[in-house]
Amino acid sequence: MHLRAPAILIAARPHGETAVIARLLTEESGVVAAYVAGGRGRQLRPVVIPGNMVEAEIRAKSDSQLPFARLELAQSRGPWLTEPLPAAAIAWTCALTASALPERNPYPSLYSALSALLDAVCNAPSARGWAPALAAYEVLLLRELGYGGARPEIEGLEQALEIMRGTEPLIARYLLADTRNDVLAARALLMQRLERMA
Repeated sequence: MHLRAPAILIAARPHGETAVIARLLTEESGVVAAYVAGGRGRQLRPVVIPGNMVEAEIRAKSDSQLPFARLELAQSRGPWLTEPLPAAAIAWTCALTASALPERNPYPSLYSALSALLDAVCNAPSARGWAPALAAYEVLLLRELGYGGARPEIEGLEQALEIMRGTEPLIARYLLADTRNDVLAARALLMQRLERMA
């Protein structure tokens, strides 16, 4: 395996003293887990943040081996992690995507939607600008994995919250059956912050 592509870093777990196992969402190869040497070191720590866009070079000698990855930062989400609401949205969408998607199955529509959603979270003046996109992303994820229906028209924060309340049982039951408590805690925090705005 040899892949060089833009990717969204959706999860990073420490491995050993300084390395990281990163989960990367690419447009053509889907989710790919890879070993990043020095991922917790001073140079790569700002790169290995969930939500960041990276240029990834991923290599493996065989399909059964965990690939090695070299990452270059393309776009940082770091500045928004100090803001409670954008940080909660980035944490939730990345955790949901990392937990729900199977590895090495391409989902180009989810890659595009997640990229656009993260851009909206970071560039909209308030959550009213990106909450409908977040609700639409959850519906799209359920639909792409075979658990949802038609895409609803979402207008405004209140309607987005209503749709998100409706999708929560489906997400908990179908997408997060094994990791429900850990991942849904990120969603609970996000919903709490969004409902304060409504």
